[in-house]
Parts: sequence; structure tokens; C-alpha cells
Amino acid sequence: MNIAKLMKQAQQMQAGLAAKQEELSIRTVDASVGGGKVNVIATCAGDILAIKIDPSVVDPTDVEFLEDLVLKGVQEAIAKGKATAAAEMQKLTGGLGIPGM
Repeated sequence: MNIAKLMKQAQQMQAGLAAKQEELSIRTVDASVGGGKVNVIATCAGDILAIKIDPSVVDPTDVEFLEDLVLKGVQEAIAKGKATAAAEMQKLTGGLGIPGM
């Protein structure tokens, strides 16, 4: 086994992982809930960028419904982002199970 070759491959993988993480930090996912009444846009890093709410679901007498929709949308957007990031990292690592990836 050539240790130098192995180290070079590890460095290349590390550089690839860093580049992919940077790409995922700006790549967006969109989640829509309530029949499209609430849309959430988030990055694959978990940052929420925008929440769009259809005015038809804004009911001052039922704020809880809107809160639930927004929460569900945010949770779905974050889950989609994490799933996308995990799939992309899996492609790079070949399923090695690198901690923190």
C-alpha cells in the first residue's frame, strides 16, 4: 500500500467535500404546504431564505392554523435540504460514513 498515494487521495476527497459543502450552503430547496398556501425556501445548509404566505390563509380568528402551516413548511424545507445534502455527500464519499458529513 502506497501511503503517499493514499494521503493524496484523502486530500482530494477533503477538497471535494469542502467544495460540495460550499455549493450546498447556497443551493436552495422549496417546500410547499397547505395546498401551496405556504411556501418556504431554504438552503441545504438549513438557512431559511423566504416564507411566502397566501393571504387567503391569514385568518385573525385562527392564527394557530397559520402558525402550524408555517412550522410545517419550515420543517419540510429543512428536511429536504438535509436529504439533498446527505445524498450529495454520499456521492462523494461512496458511503464511507465520514463523521459530520
